[in-house]
Amino acid sequence: MNIGIFTDSFRPYSSGVVRSIELFSREYTKRGHSVYIFCPDYPYMHTFEEENVFRFRSVPWPAMTSFSLPIPISAYLNQTIERLSIDIIHVHSPFLLGRLGAKAARRHKLPLLFTFHTLYEHYVHYFPFVENTSKQVVQSIARAFSNRCNVVIAPSQLVVEYLRQIGIKTPIVKIPTGIDMDEFKELDRDWLKNKYDVRQGEKVLLFVGRLGKEKNVAFLLKAFQDVLKSIPDCRLVLVGKGPLEEYLRQICQQQGIEDKVIFTGELTRQQIVHCYASSDLFVFPSISDTQGLVIGEAKAAGVPVVAIRAFGPAEMVNHYEDGLLTELSLPAFTEAIIKLLNDKELYARMRKQSLINAPLISSELCSERMLEVYRGLIGNRVNAANVRKPFSKKYFKNNEQNEKVSAL
Repeated sequence: MNIGIFTDSFRPYSSGVVRSIELFSREYTKRGHSVYIFCPDYPYMHTFEEENVFRFRSVPWPAMTSFSLPIPISAYLNQTIERLSIDIIHVHSPFLLGRLGAKAARRHKLPLLFTFHTLYEHYVHYFPFVENTSKQVVQSIARAFSNRCNVVIAPSQLVVEYLRQIGIKTPIVKIPTGIDMDEFKELDRDWLKNKYDVRQGEKVLLFVGRLGKEKNVAFLLKAFQDVLKSIPDCRLVLVGKGPLEEYLRQICQQQGIEDKVIFTGELTRQQIVHCYASSDLFVFPSISDTQGLVIGEAKAAGVPVVAIRAFGPAEMVNHYEDGLLTELSLPAFTEAIIKLLNDKELYARMRKQSLINAPLISSELCSERMLEVYRGLIGNRVNAANVRKPFSKKYFKNNEQNEKVSAL
């Protein structure tokens, strides 16, 4: 099949959404499908021509300079979709290019999917002039957009429940982004020690993600300061970049822990994998992630996790199997980290179980599940004017049954 993907972000920008698109697209291509990506260009970042990637002009977003806002205008889009014989359109945003993709789906009478990657109300701090009023607005936009799609994809069951609570009536299918298990076949477990002079015997806590307010990294730094009181021979490694990096560095200086915290900046995929492999514990304080793919990646490297019990992380971590979940409480989060680092028997058991659990959400399994939804939609193609009834009742009932028995 020919799959059209519309997204407001793509490489060289780095994010969980971009990673999800890359992983699914790679698996589709392996299976002989054609994937066409419609995405922004990045005028202040180096981009290169890629086959089947169509770039829209964009402008940098002042609140996050590495991010660009695409201009959703094209005189050639309709003829391009016809020329490529697109069978289905999958959008990854309810804004800008997502809306353009939805418009194209209606015009060409194509099935339309939307993956609800983001709890958008947690990101309104990037819109400072409307922050106090935009939470309800963005939720309303996401709800209205979702209800005009054939299917909404949710990365976790808690997100499914959240979407129902905010009034989304469209069929919702839970499909997480999978882990590329091939990346974790060759691991350098001394990489951090060699790259950043981490001493032999030092315990390494690792965080991977954007250094933004929504990731709750300031909370992590406070917890780490308390961890050091009990386990002084410890380091925290922050992989990623973001608008709060300078602020977080200042916190480290104020707390007197700047020599204990390593800011790596942006790394290559292979370097990130080596970071997982050469750390002792993955720590994830975010309460806004719909999945938390990085948690699964840490487990694929055999690294137990401590995370806040919220949305995606609450399902990505099997409590007391491959990690610990805590409430949004500084003492609870700190205590869980100290417990795992000190309890060698518990740690060894969780490390072993992490390696067992990670393949259950491999990119191969998740992609097959998504392709199943695609085939169902294409096989039950409906007129775009009737988008609220994309499946026959029989198909959706079968899909719900599959959900119950699926390992995902």
